Amino acid sequence: MKANFKTLTKAEEEIMQVLWKLDKAFVKDIVDELPDIKPHYNTVSTIIKILEEKGFVDHESFGKSNRYYPLVKKEDYTKKSMKQFVSKYFDGSFANMLSFFAKEKDISIQELESLLNEIKKSSPKK
Repeated sequence: MKANFKTLTKAEEEIMQVLWKLDKAFVKDIVDELPDIKPHYNTVSTIIKILEEKGFVDHESFGKSNRYYPLVKKEDYTKKSMKQFVSKYFDGSFANMLSFFAKEKDISIQELESLLNEIKKSSPKK
């Protein structure tokens, strides 16, 4: 991913979610995968052009049709988005974020323990 992280609008992210799921798709395929009420074909096509300009998507041509594919991995975007979110709302501290959700009762003790186990597994051994 490029050094200057670009965020996606809600509509752009919705299109990217479909592209990440399908891996490669024509605009019609993307429209078909979107939930009801589906946006117009031209709207989706315009959003894809914007995603290309932002460097998230590229295409391969088949005559007059283009098949689009993501240039940015979902995991990479998620990681950058979460870091930006935590930085913006929790002073850059994942601990502050977890504490917030624990206080709001949005996360259970079991979920916290599961997270701790995941962190322990992924931490480098000393």
